[in-house]
Amino acid sequence: MDINELDKTFAQSSPESIQEQHDRYQQLLSELPANATSLDEAKIMLDLAETEVVLEKKEEAWGHARKAFDKFIAEDQWQDAVEACNVLYQTDQPASISALCQGVWLAVSFPVLPDTSIAMLNNVVEETPNDSDGAAVAAITACYLADLRSSDEKHDSLSFLAKNILGQVAQRHSQVNNQAQLEIWMDKLSLRDPQEFLPRLSTVINVMVGEDWWFDRDKLREKMPQ
Repeated sequence: MDINELDKTFAQSSPESIQEQHDRYQQLLSELPANATSLDEAKIMLDLAETEVVLEKKEEAWGHARKAFDKFIAEDQWQDAVEACNVLYQTDQPASISALCQGVWLAVSFPVLPDTSIAMLNNVVEETPNDSDGAAVAAITACYLADLRSSDEKHDSLSFLAKNILGQVAQRHSQVNNQAQLEIWMDKLSLRDPQEFLPRLSTVINVMVGEDWWFDRDKLREKMPQ
């Protein structure tokens, strides 16, 4: 289940049903059979953490999602690792911004679902000041991934979503209000070539994470698809 579908699921659930889901995941975690894999445990931990965020048990959610993240990274489960980062971001803990940005690094580097990647990049947009070029770089990367990774069925809707994010960023950054102004603005900020804006996104992420990386990026780069 991707991030957007998850949010809709919980939005439609009553507090009582979410508590029931939480209790069920806790039971599953405590009763894991001896032949369960580390990945089985991680998926249940992430499910549990998602319910804990909704129930405002955010410290507990952080603990479960953080452990799940490490297990997903160890198993090269990039989609799950990014979704764990999204949960960690939602917990509003001291390292939540770091978690968000590490999830973005993974989402851009590996073939993560475009829906998930766009949602994570939009979170970066929301965390940056209105006049920040970093928001523009995150927004254009969302457009790039929508075009690069979307299936034919989803391309139009995801491209529209990403372009809407870009338009909002342009408006708040430089009061851009029409297509002609947008074209000029994109040229001014060098948002045409991914070989220019992707390294800039990397710089933004590095600044936001600082020294608190949870994985060895050099080792993971060896696993990146060509």
